[in-house]
Amino acid sequence: MTESRVATATDEPQLTPRLTLPSVVAFGLSYMAPSLVMIIFGVIAVVSAGTAPTAFLVATGAMLLTALSYARLARIYPVSGSAYFYARRNLGSAAGFLVGWAILLDYLFLPMVAWLAQSILLNAQFPAVPIWLWMLINAGLTTAINVIGIALADRLNRLLLAVSTFLVLLFFAYCIKFLAGNPVASYGEPFWNSNSTVAGISAAAAIAAYSFLGFDAVTTLAEETKDAARNIPRAIIWIVSIGGVIFFVVAYVMQLVHPGDIFDDAQAASYAMSVQVGGQFFADWTNLAGIIAGSASCLAVQLSSSRLLFIMGRDGVLPRRLFGKLNGRTRTPVFCVLVTGGMCFLGMNMPLETATGFINFGAFTAFTAVNLCVIVYYLRNYATRQLSAVRFVVMPLVGAAVTLYMITQLSEHALISGISWLAIGIVYLVWLTRGFRRPTPEMSFTHEQAVIVAAGQSSEAVK
Repeated sequence: MTESRVATATDEPQLTPRLTLPSVVAFGLSYMAPSLVMIIFGVIAVVSAGTAPTAFLVATGAMLLTALSYARLARIYPVSGSAYFYARRNLGSAAGFLVGWAILLDYLFLPMVAWLAQSILLNAQFPAVPIWLWMLINAGLTTAINVIGIALADRLNRLLLAVSTFLVLLFFAYCIKFLAGNPVASYGEPFWNSNSTVAGISAAAAIAAYSFLGFDAVTTLAEETKDAARNIPRAIIWIVSIGGVIFFVVAYVMQLVHPGDIFDDAQAASYAMSVQVGGQFFADWTNLAGIIAGSASCLAVQLSSSRLLFIMGRDGVLPRRLFGKLNGRTRTPVFCVLVTGGMCFLGMNMPLETATGFINFGAFTAFTAVNLCVIVYYLRNYATRQLSAVRFVVMPLVGAAVTLYMITQLSEHALISGISWLAIGIVYLVWLTRGFRRPTPEMSFTHEQAVIVAAGQSSEAVK
C-alpha cells in the first residue's frame, strides 16, 4: 500500500490534528468525571447491599469489553464519527444512520445534563442565584471556550481535571486518616457480606456502568488527534482502566468508612461522609471546588457533541451548509458548538431525572452496535486476515450481551423516549432517501481510501 493511494482531497472541511495521547486521555477522564464515584456511591451501596466496590469492579470488566471493541475499530478506522462511522462501514449506511441518530440523542442532551447538574449544585451552594441563570453562565462560558478552539479547551480541561483529581485524592486521604483512628470491623465485607446477592450486585453494576459513559466520546476527536490510529485506541483503554481503578479504590475506602447500606440520604452520602471524615468546613469547600472542577466535564461533553454534529453535517445527514462547516480562523465547527450550547434553554425547566433518561438509551444502543460491528468485521475479513476469534467474536459478543442487559435496566420513561426518538429517525431517513430510492448521504471526502490504508497498516496490530 503506497502513499499515493491516500486521499488528498481539500474540497471538504477538515479538522486539524493537535491533540496528543495525554490530551485525549484527559478529555475522556473529564467526560467521565473521576469525582462521580463520590456522588453515586450511596446509591450503589444501597442497591448492592453494602458491596459498592464489587459493583464497580464488575462494571469495569463489563465496560472494558466494549472499550476493546471501540479500540479495535478506532485503529482500523482513524476517522472522527464514533459508533456512527463504524456502523456505516460494517452494518450498512441505513443502520449507521440509525445508530448515529440514537447516539445523537445522547450527545445532544449530555451537555445540557452536565450544565443542569452543575447548576443545581451551584444553586444549592448559592441559592440567591436561580438555576436558569447558572445554566446560562455555565453554558455561555464553555461554549465560548469551545468556539475559540480546541487548544484553549485542552489547556483548561487539563487544569480542571487536575483540580478534580486532587479533590478525589484529598477526600481519599481524609478517609484513610479517619480509618487510621477508627478500627475497621472487616476489610472483606465491602466485597461480599451476608446480605450480598448476585442479582443485587448485577443491578448495582448496571448503575455503576453509567459512570463510564463518555469513554467512547474520544473517538469523535480522531481527526484532531496526532497519529490517531495509534493514540485513540490506546487512549480508550487507558481511560476505562484509570477510571475503573479510581472508582473501585475510592468506593472501597468509602465502604470501609461507612459499612453497609443504611444512609439518611443515599444521594447525599458523599457530603455526609465528607463532614464525617473532615468536618463541616472541609465538606463545604471541597463541595464547591468539586462543582467548579465539574466544568471540565462540561467542556469535554460539549466538545465531543459538536464534533459528532459536524461529522453528520459533513456527510449531508444534517444540513451541510450549517453543520458541515468549519470556522476559517479557529478551525472549529462554530455552528455545531452553538447548537449544543443552545440546548441549555431546554434544561431550564426540565427535571434532572427526565433529562438523564434521554442519554442512557442512545449510549447503550451505540455500545451494542459497536460490539456487533467488530463481529461483522471478523466475518468479512477472517478469510484474508489472521484475526483472533476470541478477540473479534467471543469478547464482543459478551460485550453486546452486557450492554443489551443495561438497556433492559433503563426506566420505562427512558425506553419510551429512546424508542420514540428512533421512530422519528426512521421517518427522517425515509424522507431523506425518498422512500429508500436514494442512497443514504455519505461523505464526499474520500476518507475511505485513507481508511483502507490505515486498515492495511494496522492489520497486524488488531489481531
